[in-house]
Amino acid sequence: MNVRRHHISGIAVAAATALGLGTLSACSSDSAAAGNTDKFDVVASFYPMAFLAEQIGGDHVNVTSLTEPGQEPHDLEISAKQTAQLQESDAVLYLKNLQPAVDKAVAQAGVKNKIDATTLTKLEDHGSVEHEHEGEEAAAKEPSEEEEHALDPHIWLDPVKYAEVAEGVAESFEKSDPDNAADYKKNAAALTKKLDDLNTAFATGLKTTDSKVFFTNHAAFGYLAERYGLTQEAISGLDPESEPSPARIKELQTEAKADGVTTVFYETLVSDKTAKTLAQDAGLKTDVLDPLEGITDKSKGDDYFQVMQSNLTALKTALGAK
Repeated sequence: MNVRRHHISGIAVAAATALGLGTLSACSSDSAAAGNTDKFDVVASFYPMAFLAEQIGGDHVNVTSLTEPGQEPHDLEISAKQTAQLQESDAVLYLKNLQPAVDKAVAQAGVKNKIDATTLTKLEDHGSVEHEHEGEEAAAKEPSEEEEHALDPHIWLDPVKYAEVAEGVAESFEKSDPDNAADYKKNAAALTKKLDDLNTAFATGLKTTDSKVFFTNHAAFGYLAERYGLTQEAISGLDPESEPSPARIKELQTEAKADGVTTVFYETLVSDKTAKTLAQDAGLKTDVLDPLEGITDKSKGDDYFQVMQSNLTALKTALGAK
């Protein structure tokens, strides 16, 4: 749609293709890469946003992702070429405060249609590991603007919240590209139905378990835990690269015995060293619980729904589901 669009970089095309976005096959053609004006051009910050754009947009959208497959999203740096893509896009779909480099680039690029997923559902303060142990008064305090970054951004791991975001994205697409509004509405309805079914599967599968506590590499699963009556205990906080203190490791070893924890979960895009060391020291098993920040050849599934089903299976096994 945007006639000012420059040639899309090979990296962005490869990223979008490797993300498994089925309708993006046209992106690899020269005509599409040069600027196929019958497409609604969406730049997404990372996989969960790209997946939404592709599912809702269908054949009407051309989606590129700023985060390459296998790249840890929190560490993303924006290139000049990617900044140009932002400036020439019809819409940018991102999740504020997850990727500082994206937030800065979006603000500087002057994109007219900025879709911030955090405004489409309610974020909560699941906090860092340290914050969780500061007492109820600190947890209940309304975060100031400076503390806003502590709000948990991992909303896509709760199918209910992800569906709320999907509905908001669809509304934005409908307003920006009214000629295809009916299709966006229809596609969003189909997506939210699948997310509702996924929510039911999680609620049913995790209703009766031996334990309600699970250990993770970093605190990505706060919304999921809250939705299904579980307790997430993270080795690190919201930042997957933060190092846990010796006291935190000892605390988790004690809690594992008290709460019948069987498994320490690690993830595909960050080091599993600490998780495996904790598991070995505490006599626990290890398994993957994927925060779905990107799809790679190590992912247990080709898209959001397949990986979430794999996550459900892993949780049911670890928690002793009946």
